[in-house]
Amino acid sequence: MSVLVNAIVLLGMLVVVPAGLRLTGAAELDRIRRLWPLFAVPGAVSLWLPRGTAATALAVCYTLGAVLLALHAPHRLLRRSPSRSTAPAEIALLTALVTPSVAALALVAERSGHTLFGFGLGILALTVPHFHFAGFAAALVAGLVCRVADSAAGRFAALSVPLGTLLVLIGYFIGDRAELVGAVVLTAGMWTVAVLTWRSVRTGQRDRITRTLLAVSSAVLAVTMVLALSWALGEATGLPHPTLAWMAATHGLGNALGFALCSVLAWQRLRDRTDPVESRTA
Repeated sequence: MSVLVNAIVLLGMLVVVPAGLRLTGAAELDRIRRLWPLFAVPGAVSLWLPRGTAATALAVCYTLGAVLLALHAPHRLLRRSPSRSTAPAEIALLTALVTPSVAALALVAERSGHTLFGFGLGILALTVPHFHFAGFAAALVAGLVCRVADSAAGRFAALSVPLGTLLVLIGYFIGDRAELVGAVVLTAGMWTVAVLTWRSVRTGQRDRITRTLLAVSSAVLAVTMVLALSWALGEATGLPHPTLAWMAATHGLGNALGFALCSVLAWQRLRDRTDPVESRTA
């Protein structure tokens, strides 16, 4: 399972995060996006080294980049008008900027071989991909969908995905039932993203590749979130549910390749066909 999880994290660090930052259209993120390989490559290398000083030092390099990215969130929040700062799409983007730092903190602890807040190394290892994909990628795509589908459903998606992610994080500390509540909220938000992607974003696209990527991301998301919900329900109630290894091979891999990668590729194709001046207004 560790090899699979490391490969998923590698995809998040080296591909999904920098590609996602480009999709924001935010000029202030251009510099951190260009510098991202300087932080992500050491972090990626740390995954494949034995736990210890070298792996920890490389993980710290990645954490530095993630923290620099997270610092853009308060800066962006303060320089925006109150109405713009509390807009659902903006909240989703702010969440995307912050969540890699949570993953990076877990990575440092796991690579050093130390528990963090009472969580064992196995949970910490799974926290890293979770906050790259259920955190960064999910919030980013929810915000992009909200911009296109400016409706009650779009706003619900952009708000419920960050809220669900936060509730899942809080559930780590409170208990399985609280984590289940977070999983329900996150699943509702992600299902809404899937429906809106299928109905509002995919519809009308003439490019077959873009339509296919959007269709795959919607279909995969619908299935993988059922798995997430079943696992959280099983943990909270004791009902039979998939093992962590099975979840990594299905839910984790599906979200990484089927949802996150297909989504950023599709949205990149959509962005490339947009007026460059317009893309900077986001």
